[in-house]
Amino acid sequence: MDIRSIRAGALALALAAAAAPALAADRIIRIIVPYGPGAVQDTVARTFNSELGQVLGATVIVENRPGAGGTVGTAAVAKAPPDGNTLVLAAASHTLAGHLYSKLPYHPQKDFVGVSYLGYSGYVIAAPGDLGVNNLADYLKLIKSKPAQLNYASAGNGSATHMGMAYFLSKAGLQMQHVPMKSTGDAVNEVLAGRVQGVCSALVGLAAFKQDPRIKLLAYTGPQRSKFLPDLPTVAEAGVPGYKFDSWIGLLGPAGMPKAEVDRINAAVQKVLATPAVQQRLSLLGIEYAPMPSADFQKLLAEDWEAGAALVKASGARIE
Repeated sequence: MDIRSIRAGALALALAAAAAPALAADRIIRIIVPYGPGAVQDTVARTFNSELGQVLGATVIVENRPGAGGTVGTAAVAKAPPDGNTLVLAAASHTLAGHLYSKLPYHPQKDFVGVSYLGYSGYVIAAPGDLGVNNLADYLKLIKSKPAQLNYASAGNGSATHMGMAYFLSKAGLQMQHVPMKSTGDAVNEVLAGRVQGVCSALVGLAAFKQDPRIKLLAYTGPQRSKFLPDLPTVAEAGVPGYKFDSWIGLLGPAGMPKAEVDRINAAVQKVLATPAVQQRLSLLGIEYAPMPSADFQKLLAEDWEAGAALVKASGARIE
């Protein structure tokens, strides 16, 4: 090989190296949040998307696509190219939807791959501050005295906020009317305004209101008390034995994503979430961070799919 060929080859390599960062920086990754502003997924996604973009050398944006209990935005991800550029920040409602809806434009398990588990969060059952109840026992008595006369709001049919309350009422043998809203924020606002008498919202959405007289936090839905609200009893200890409802939260991608890409994004997410600044933000939101390899997350999703069937059956909920 002559000197001109060597120089030409070196020049080509130099140009390619110079172009590589620009190409990476031009990449746009969309994290679809299938609920409106204020929902758990929306708040969590915005705690780390900027840092994730820096680690991946790309622009990571959060895009809200609410509607139909989270199925509109989720369907968009199921149909997206499996290149890692379109992800959905999902939670328990993702797998529950497959058992709740008679028809879905996607299969919650078969059409997605678990990319990165972020952690988990429980929910809080709350009522208007002027409803005259001081604890869950009072609340149960009130609902029992007015069967099917009181209302509760949720983020929409099939959402986790819907299922958490429906399952609670089923376990307690009580009835309330369901008022579906467009987002968790809207549902909480209905309680704050006193237009409905209850909500089962993620701790992330209600912890900030623990001192607000407009709303009364009654019980936590997890199997044990939350470290974020240690004085709040669980639903099980406060009057409904056997009740448990909490949610994983994580990034899913369209089925068919190359394993190398799944693992690459998973590693980047875990690197970002392990930083003290991001962990502090997650703690403030009531999310308990728990790193997990993508293969283990996929196994968890399969287990959650089976558990979801039993939960929906117990609640008696169904959406045509």
